[in-house]
Amino acid sequence: MPQTPIETPLSDQTEASHSARPTLQEVTPRPSSQQQPEGATAALVLSDGSVFWGKGLGATGTSVGEVCFNTSMTGYQEIITDPSYAGQIITFTFPHIGNVGANPEDIETTTPAARGVIIRLDITAPSNWRAAQNLDAWLKSQNLIGIAGVDTRALTRRIRDLGAPQGCIAHDADGNLAVDSYQSEAANWAGLEGMDLAAEVTTRQTYSWDQTGWSLADGYGTLAEAKHHVVAVDFGAKRNILRCLASEGCRVTVVSASATAEEILGHEPDGIFLSNGPGDPAATGEYAVPTLKSLLEKDLPVFGICLGHQILALALGAKTHKMHLGHRGGNHPVKDLTTGKVEITSQNHGFVVDAQSLPDGVEETHISLFDKTNEGLRVKDRPVFSVQYHPEASPGPQDSHYLFKRFVDLLDERAKNS
Repeated sequence: MPQTPIETPLSDQTEASHSARPTLQEVTPRPSSQQQPEGATAALVLSDGSVFWGKGLGATGTSVGEVCFNTSMTGYQEIITDPSYAGQIITFTFPHIGNVGANPEDIETTTPAARGVIIRLDITAPSNWRAAQNLDAWLKSQNLIGIAGVDTRALTRRIRDLGAPQGCIAHDADGNLAVDSYQSEAANWAGLEGMDLAAEVTTRQTYSWDQTGWSLADGYGTLAEAKHHVVAVDFGAKRNILRCLASEGCRVTVVSASATAEEILGHEPDGIFLSNGPGDPAATGEYAVPTLKSLLEKDLPVFGICLGHQILALALGAKTHKMHLGHRGGNHPVKDLTTGKVEITSQNHGFVVDAQSLPDGVEETHISLFDKTNEGLRVKDRPVFSVQYHPEASPGPQDSHYLFKRFVDLLDERAKNS
């Protein structure tokens, strides 16, 4: 499908060093023509007026969000259903998205919160024995808009050099696409900074979780006998995180992001888990940080992942800020400073903890080997730790599963000393 390509020079900028970032005019000239190509039924329009034409997928209509990219080669269904993508339109850099179809098992939440999907090539017929639907049909069933035929390489380079833009993705089966209107929608969108999206994706009621990990022979299992009881604060929890906790012998009670310390402690937990989630941690922290500060006084084991890591850092007195383009993919090398080992990790975050702001008594435990940004912390005198990346997502494929065991070891130690 023809589109207007964006020419972007190569750059070696990283998240940690982009002070000399070129301007939009220097890097990305606006397309000379916005004429709609024949056969185009979808468009991605950025707030600066850049237009990418393509073929529409999934639902029809329009959707506005922050345009990001993910470099993973597999797991597109898990990525699309990750609640952490609330408010975002996902560009897949791997061209063959949809080739294994979709199925009801590889989802991380019932209702996806992503705003749209951008891919390079047309979706082919599923070629996997687990496939239950074509990805196009599945996107439609989830009311998600997609666009194929986009020059995702050019779009990714634009995001890399200039940061994640605001965009509007539109699909009309008859090709009636109002580009100027879409640009206005994108430009007028508020953006993710200052946005509390955890409130949109969190559970509305408390529930119990006992499903364990998937196996080829039996599918998902059920926890037979629990060793510990963990309360998980749901800022946008992925199901596979809960499965990993259950697989380690933890009965999990999931509570809303807005649950008070009294409500959480009323479940008599052995430990607290802080989940992943979307949006600005400072905004979610307006209500989550006071609750967590109260919980930290109880000396319970605490484990946080992604947004949970950032909320914990804020509660401990550190600061967070928005990244230039974020970390999203399944090939990110992270060094565990406590062991010296390097693990290949899955990541999805657009905000980061400022390591220089960590207070006395809080130790940085993990760093990104891409840009040296913070990837983990622990409190020196309490059973409290967290990581920025996703140990449940199985890159490596099991490089980071030790973190769940590390949490359970803290629960065991507390039980032994009680």
